[in-house]
Amino acid sequence: MRPYFFILFLLLGTVPGFSQKAFNVLDWKTDVSVNTHLVQQMQDQYEQRRAELTKALASQRGMDAYQREVRRKFRTLLGEQPTRGPLNPKITGQLQGDAYRIEKVVYESFPRHHVTANLYVPRGKGPFPAALLLCGHEDAAKATESYQKTAILLAKNGFVVLVVDPISQSERHQLLDASGKPRTRGGTTEHTLLNESSNLVGTSAPAYELWDNVRSMDYLVSRREVDTTKIGCLGNSGGAIQAIYFAAYDPRVKLVVPCSYLATRERTLELTGPADGCAQIPGEGAARLEMSDYLIAAAPRPILVLAGRFDFIDYRGTEIAFNELKQVYATLGAPQKLQLFTYDDGHGISQPKREAAVTWFRKWFYNDSRPVKEGALQVFTGKDLFATTSGQVQNEFPGEVSIAQRNQNLYDSLASNRKRFLALDKNGVQDTIRALLAIGNSKCSVQASPAGKAVKDSLVYDKLILRRQGEIPLPLLISYPATPKKVLLWINGKGKNILADSTALIRSYRQQGYAVVLADLRGLGETEDKAELNDPKYFNREYRNAMLALHTGHPIVGQRVTDIITLLDYLGTNSRLSGLPIEVHASGWAAVPALHAVALDEKISSLDLYHSVRSYKEVLDDPTGKDWYSIVVPGVLKYYDLPDLVQLAGKDKVQFR
Repeated sequence: MRPYFFILFLLLGTVPGFSQKAFNVLDWKTDVSVNTHLVQQMQDQYEQRRAELTKALASQRGMDAYQREVRRKFRTLLGEQPTRGPLNPKITGQLQGDAYRIEKVVYESFPRHHVTANLYVPRGKGPFPAALLLCGHEDAAKATESYQKTAILLAKNGFVVLVVDPISQSERHQLLDASGKPRTRGGTTEHTLLNESSNLVGTSAPAYELWDNVRSMDYLVSRREVDTTKIGCLGNSGGAIQAIYFAAYDPRVKLVVPCSYLATRERTLELTGPADGCAQIPGEGAARLEMSDYLIAAAPRPILVLAGRFDFIDYRGTEIAFNELKQVYATLGAPQKLQLFTYDDGHGISQPKREAAVTWFRKWFYNDSRPVKEGALQVFTGKDLFATTSGQVQNEFPGEVSIAQRNQNLYDSLASNRKRFLALDKNGVQDTIRALLAIGNSKCSVQASPAGKAVKDSLVYDKLILRRQGEIPLPLLISYPATPKKVLLWINGKGKNILADSTALIRSYRQQGYAVVLADLRGLGETEDKAELNDPKYFNREYRNAMLALHTGHPIVGQRVTDIITLLDYLGTNSRLSGLPIEVHASGWAAVPALHAVALDEKISSLDLYHSVRSYKEVLDDPTGKDWYSIVVPGVLKYYDLPDLVQLAGKDKVQFR
């Protein structure tokens, strides 16, 4: 008889007892171990990338090949883009400015998914050169004063300008409550939540934003006022990473001006950790793509990098990225087409940066290098610039397909793929799962180092540290009965110490002949990351490590499955336990890794799961749920869902408690 209600009590909270720290096994500062390991993996990847770039810089032919490879890898990471349907553009209103007009426009990025934007058209006879202006994370988006002034300054200097609202901002919030209001605190949070659910179906928030920008370009080139041979792209902050991505993707962009974003992925992820989801594409590190690579792919088109010396964006990283670009442009014989403008201010496209940007546009599209000065500019209110009457596209258009809804639709459309995948040879299915999780077939032996004993109420635990080359050391406790008949491997999402503290529970298992093994997977228990290093706005208690793991192409789920395999391999070498049946109990964020492990390793005789999601569809149905990034495997739903793993393991092996 298993004491399920007592276990539930344990999982919901701690049990009074002596200090649980007495059960700690590792004797170093462990809350940094996972991040240190992930950073080292990332550094190895970017070291390879530097070697590849250095080799390519030796000749123009080498650079051409490097650029093609960047574009190929980028398109692979983006996944399949939406269908290019009709734009169905509408002009919903107009404002008159000084020597320009503003048209409020709405068009469809994909069927029944609307984009809101403002088109600034200069007075006079066209066609004019044009600019696509991509906004940062201000909730007002296109109505933000600095973006209005940038667009006005361009328009007054002879450019048509399309200013686009990104998803999750202004009129384009994707997650609304029953009253039609945004469910999250801002665009950075919503971008991140949309990104995690998008990753499951093989896409991302950056891919969705990129597609909006492709369709925005389609709209821009459809306008008779635009000279389609002279279109540039500029963006600030989150809009700058959009511009950087867009430069590598769309050859119609003839000039690029990113402001307050260009740095290096390596330094940023090491120093400050990942930003929000619209700047995180899983696998970038594994593909050895740096931020500068997207601009390298656009070379030798004219590029002006705008930076604030006192920005929170790492300025040293900006210099490193720019110096790489300088070498590329020198190899391509076009050093004059690259420039860095730094101003002694912080984040944002301030007046000096706006003037530098418009001067750059004038230089390359009008052959006029005279400095542009701004002067006084009239701006409008956000409501004045709305392209909808309701202020939200989801409230405006019946049947609007949000990103969350499209992800749910993709899940449904992929059902036949999943069915076909499960019908394949079992070994082939398991190999694909290992590939998605980035699990190798490690031939390295497991080394078990004794680390003393813990004693409570006369119950004795052996402390052990398991080490396997290239992996994080694992702490575990073992309590042996007089004659072990079977093994219970308990993996608690809140850490092994909670369970170890309950001597009554452990004794009840020992009386049934169980050797009880309590272990912490990486990032849980002893190696849990510091809460203060994970911004709560991202709704994930281990955001920086989960995102860094995805960046390196090694999802945290797969890394924890690797830990479980290490535990199983060790049990096979333990002279007192070898050959005994192994039952596994797992809870919380250890449950999904355990479910993968039972589908991959037949050494597990049964699996009981507590507080576990039962399907990835739960993430798609509730994208605002907490800690979903801890179970994300990119593209997994093209192949299988969690119930499929139960089927693969054998339904009578797995119980959800």
